[in-house]
Amino acid sequence: QVQIVESGGGLVQPGGSLRLSCTASGFSLDYYALGWIRQAPGKEREGVACINLADGTTSYADSVKGRFTVSRDNANHMTYLQMNSLKPEDTAVYYCATIPVGVEPCLLVPKLYDYWGQGTQVTVSS
Repeated sequence: QVQIVESGGGLVQPGGSLRLSCTASGFSLDYYALGWIRQAPGKEREGVACINLADGTTSYADSVKGRFTVSRDNANHMTYLQMNSLKPEDTAVYYCATIPVGVEPCLLVPKLYDYWGQGTQVTVSS
């Protein structure tokens, strides 16, 4: 049974940092990637970053490149999203989700993700 739980959201001022954590279990690390998908009020879901659990390759949306870093700790079933230089437009509910992968880098297309956590709210405001 796949279980995914996110944590680490909160309120932060513009320019600040947050680290989101995702604990995920119940699937094979060899065939899956974990991604971070966000949804702001009134907007479509947006894939922001993902990491292939087998080899650590990553993909980032242009909107977060250079500011966000995704990493994994397979031994502890953890994936992290370090978010720096946060902007008000980063405000959203952030979800951790799984996506099956082959040899290609993981894709940031929300509809391709199959198992999702409950989400954690990130608010960037002064």
